[in-house]
Amino acid sequence: MSSLPLTDLPGPLPTRPAPARSPFSPARLTRHALTLLPVLLIGAWAAADWRTFVDGAARLASADPWWLLAGLFFTCMGWVAAACVRQGAMPERLPPGLLLASQFAAGAANQVLPASIGAHAVTLRFLHNRGIPLARATASLALYSLVKPIAKTAVLLGFLVAFPELLHLGELVPDERTLLLVAAGVTVALAAAGALAAAVRPLRRPLVRCVRTALTDARILHTRPSRVLALWGGAAATPLLQASVIASVGSALGLPLSWTQVTLSLLLASTAVGAVPAPGGIGPVDAALVFTMVTFGAPMSLSAATVIGYRVLTVWVPLLPGALVLSILVQRKIL
Repeated sequence: MSSLPLTDLPGPLPTRPAPARSPFSPARLTRHALTLLPVLLIGAWAAADWRTFVDGAARLASADPWWLLAGLFFTCMGWVAAACVRQGAMPERLPPGLLLASQFAAGAANQVLPASIGAHAVTLRFLHNRGIPLARATASLALYSLVKPIAKTAVLLGFLVAFPELLHLGELVPDERTLLLVAAGVTVALAAAGALAAAVRPLRRPLVRCVRTALTDARILHTRPSRVLALWGGAAATPLLQASVIASVGSALGLPLSWTQVTLSLLLASTAVGAVPAPGGIGPVDAALVFTMVTFGAPMSLSAATVIGYRVLTVWVPLLPGALVLSILVQRKIL
């Protein structure tokens, strides 16, 4: 055997060829399955709820197309508002284009899973792939979920102060029994969460870390005017944009309600039953919205048609494009 050093040998050292990756590896199969899963879920949901889509499309076919375009514009602005709130809940600067695309894809995922789980899962995956630590990403989701109902309640109170004559207290405000049941449910849920965190030791440390991170990030964010404007301004604009979509659809169909009445109807309906875990709020919020609009003097059939048209614009029209964007983001490993 020669004792010459390897560095004296001419040419590069031979390298061992990398093993060929199998096209049927578990990682690749999982990625392809995640790419196709949104489209398959959309197809299954369309088959189960086809009658609603057909009914809403038939009613919208005879509506004023310019008002429908206005409703579609306000729908698109809703994704911009959601992206602003997400950015306002993060100290780090996120790429605006990818953030907006992730929120568009999150809108499709939000219609499949209840209680905004789908949207939060997409956003959490997006933040993780941007290098955000899990504790900070989870804290931003918690801040996002906390700010939105607070801002909506503030907007509702502002409407009640500005337009007290529009509120029919005897018909719209829940009775004492309902309020007691809601308060008891919230108290039991908070107590159960606290007992679970105290009893299960593995949950205690990540929970404490998440709370500390959330408090620290909230303090840092509220020292930056741009983040405060994005967080609270976007959260306050969200229900107003949703109400603008409903008002546009109502104007296209001839609904005899003003924008103020429609906005107050949405705020009251979403506040009353918005905590019910339904995909995208579909179902409970729709029924409450029809009830409040009828209370303000709109016909039942026209109120129901307006809500169906609102769901067609905000759910069915962007559903397939959102699912395709979700698949592309998964395929490109952005999610």
